[in-house]
Amino acid sequence: MGLLDYYRQFQGLSEQQVNARLREEAARRRERELARLEPLDLSRTTWPHLPHPYVVNAVTYVARRGLHRYPAGGASELRGELASHHGLDAEQVVVGHGAADLLSATAQAMLKPGRELICPWPTYALLPVLAGRTGARTITVSEYSAEALLAAVTPDTAAVALASPNDPTGELMPVEELRGLLEGLPERVLVLLDQALVEFAQAEPAGAVLSLVGDHPGLLVFRSFSKAWGLAGLRCGYALGAPQARTLLERIAPDLGVNELAQVGALEALRTCSGLIADRGAEMAAERERLAGDLRDLGLTVHDSQANFLWLARDGMDGDELARRLWRSAVIVAPGAALGDARYVRVSVQDPSASERLVAALGAALADQS
Repeated sequence: MGLLDYYRQFQGLSEQQVNARLREEAARRRERELARLEPLDLSRTTWPHLPHPYVVNAVTYVARRGLHRYPAGGASELRGELASHHGLDAEQVVVGHGAADLLSATAQAMLKPGRELICPWPTYALLPVLAGRTGARTITVSEYSAEALLAAVTPDTAAVALASPNDPTGELMPVEELRGLLEGLPERVLVLLDQALVEFAQAEPAGAVLSLVGDHPGLLVFRSFSKAWGLAGLRCGYALGAPQARTLLERIAPDLGVNELAQVGALEALRTCSGLIADRGAEMAAERERLAGDLRDLGLTVHDSQANFLWLARDGMDGDELARRLWRSAVIVAPGAALGDARYVRVSVQDPSASERLVAALGAALADQS
């Protein structure tokens, strides 16, 4: 169509008809552009970028050398490195197929029908599932605090499960508040502390909680290489406990150990990437604060977060609807209904370009609401 033909098509049309046609054409152009636009996935809590080449090289070397052999049982070298990393003894460390697998094994070992597991809600969705698999009851509290958890304890309580930072809200329980929880619980109650996201927290050092481990045999701390370490595909995590918890740690260890690729990848990461992980956490935290401010400027409710994501809501719009509107701009977020609160969505924090795209998509989504 030539320029003259383009303008002739509007002859005889009212201003309203011209504007309607122009809007239709703009919508079609937008759809064509979005069809070519790679979706931005902000629904996950794992690190979005490729692993360090040193880790890839180490895993590749071991794969070529010995996939035909069984791995070393007990992951003794990795356990020793983790113990040194955290200032503990190797007997205080157990390695498994991710923090979730070790949490599940602990629930199977410690819970049974008629007993209770207490956790805040919303939280990591696996925690109440663990209790259900054993026949135990899950008691949830709506406030993320030691006081609320202690108030829910009954004679049937066997364990308290807590994610810190919490998924999906991003809340962190300070070490002194956690100390109060441990000191207020009966000795028979186990505390399962999921710290899979702790490297993203800046409110206190990642190792702060470990000062409690030696004094509280009922505390087990679970950590993962799947999040800040960027090794989710290896499925490797570990649990830490007091010397008195050695028997329990041995019970929850995988019967046949952890595969050698996971062991060597985690070992190489510990030896060469610890400084990188600290920098990564600080950079992500700065981006998190900047993005949270931009989202609040749009009129959104945004929880303070110590994780690599934000928990946000818009008055008058549930999470499913907000997620659908963001998808029109090829931005994928996690609706809150499956995470514990249908009013919210969870969005991961990545880099400045991802933040800019999210803010633009939210601006378009909220403009449609007015």
